[in-house]
Amino acid sequence: MSLVVRKSSPVVVRPSPEQVTMRGTIKLSSFDKSLNNVPETSLLMFEHPIHNAAGTIQAALSRALAHYYPIAGRIIAGGGSGGGGGDDDVYIECNNEGVTFVAASTCQALKEVICFDRSPDARKLLDELVVHYPATACGPRDPLLMMQVTEFSCGGLVLGVTWNHGIADGVGMAQLLQAVGELAGGLPSPSVAPVRWDGSLPTLPPSVLDAEHLILDPMNGDLATLDITIPLKSIDQIRTDFSGRFHGQPCTTFEAVLAVLWRCRTRAIRLDPETPILLMFVADVRKHVGAKEGYYGNCIIDQLVVATSSAVPDGDVKDVIMAIKHAKEQIPGGLRMTTGQHELCKVPAYHAMMVSSWRNLGFDRVDLGSGRPARVTTSGKHMPPAPSAQGFLSSGRDGVSVLSALVTEEHTDAFLAELAKFM
Repeated sequence: MSLVVRKSSPVVVRPSPEQVTMRGTIKLSSFDKSLNNVPETSLLMFEHPIHNAAGTIQAALSRALAHYYPIAGRIIAGGGSGGGGGDDDVYIECNNEGVTFVAASTCQALKEVICFDRSPDARKLLDELVVHYPATACGPRDPLLMMQVTEFSCGGLVLGVTWNHGIADGVGMAQLLQAVGELAGGLPSPSVAPVRWDGSLPTLPPSVLDAEHLILDPMNGDLATLDITIPLKSIDQIRTDFSGRFHGQPCTTFEAVLAVLWRCRTRAIRLDPETPILLMFVADVRKHVGAKEGYYGNCIIDQLVVATSSAVPDGDVKDVIMAIKHAKEQIPGGLRMTTGQHELCKVPAYHAMMVSSWRNLGFDRVDLGSGRPARVTTSGKHMPPAPSAQGFLSSGRDGVSVLSALVTEEHTDAFLAELAKFM
């Protein structure tokens, strides 16, 4: 499948002059610094048309930036004006240099991209719907946000958003996009007052920073991009079985889907039984650190689960769920720990699995004027350089959709066969 997208020349969108925006610098927190210069992408697919979609969204973005003015700035190293601090400090310079906006169109229908197959063109297809940074990392003078609105022949549209992860995590970016939708719909200001600096946030301990900078040995071979849907019926059955075995203890959809993916993948790649394997999943810790309401900076950590290659595929899926739940329970204490985990730095990349769930971030609640998105996913270009899955989002119809790059082509058929057992 090929997708021909006609793109306009990029324009710079700055905060609306209706409101006075602040100047100066904002220091990145320890949560932000580990993600600074890392590009992240979100694709929101809307089935119903919006009148003058590109113009409406561009105007609303400008108004939203007046409230989220740091996003219109640039990342700088060192103290900066009024920043103070040492050479290792990093700041947002609030200079109103603006963000990038591109209007685009295609003569094809949106249904051709909402679901896609495992062909080599699948990743390229999604990549056409966003603006990419020129390098694999965000440069020092690059905009902190780039947005593309692609209108389809059927009237549907895709909002493609790429941003420097150092400025916001998924919750924060979804909050901004919800504000864009509210302003496009006529509200005078966002319903949630944004907060970018929260001095009460703790400094991450070395143990957490070790996990953030986990070094994985290089992989041999490319990973296959797979668009997976795990039926809600299967997920509900797993959750019921788990609660029945563990005396009514609840199991979340995230835990059930994560356990299925990890178990199926481990069975498919067939490592030696005693080989250590690693699961890394992203956890939002706002409630654990008391972040202020409306805070849109980064407030996430990577949580780890370590097991052997035999324990995960040979055990019951309910035991895998319990291991994940145990790791989640350790998060509050882990934010205070100072012991390192350097031995984990020796794990080969293909023995690890990284997962980021977007199920409760808020992207699926964005309404630009024609209803909520039919699908939220990401661009394959910005998947992590290791086996990974992103975008646990319920479509409300079929089940939980997952964009994954978990196995090489060599193991793809075996992985899909294992997944089929849960369908």
